Amino acid sequence: MTDEAFEQAVRDYANTVYRVACHAVKDHSEAEDVTQTVLLRLYQSAPPFEGPEHLKHWLLRVTVNESRKVLRSAWRRRTVSLEDWDGPAPEGEDAGVLEAVMALETKYRLPVYLYYYEGCSVKETARILGSNPSTVQTRLQRARAKLKYTLTEEEEGTGHVRPQIVP
Repeated sequence: MTDEAFEQAVRDYANTVYRVACHAVKDHSEAEDVTQTVLLRLYQSAPPFEGPEHLKHWLLRVTVNESRKVLRSAWRRRTVSLEDWDGPAPEGEDAGVLEAVMALETKYRLPVYLYYYEGCSVKETARILGSNPSTVQTRLQRARAKLKYTLTEEEEGTGHVRPQIVP
């Protein structure tokens, strides 16, 4: 990979890689580490890409794999609590939805984030997560049901209606 192509890839995809890592590991500093590791792998040993979509898919797949590696590490299990995360939340009405998404289990949170926030198709999300498309569809359906229940339960006493994720 040429230096110019690498710099362009960093400009185009570094924020996406960081956001996916942030949602996967729920820690800013570890998400930054994952992002740097992914970008270093891109610079050092990236395969030839067929186009920008192939590059994006490769980066997201490597990001998910590196995030899983971080989550499996014995050091992390002993030192970091997942409840301590105060991730980047958008302002306004979407803040409640993102907060509810972040409260989901990882197996639901990552497909929802990739599908709704990064715009990946079910097929792309399945490839990135190493799952079957039917598994991703099931997890999206269950996540939507959990989010609907959570968001409507929170709002029963306030009279506010939160926006709901619609398939």
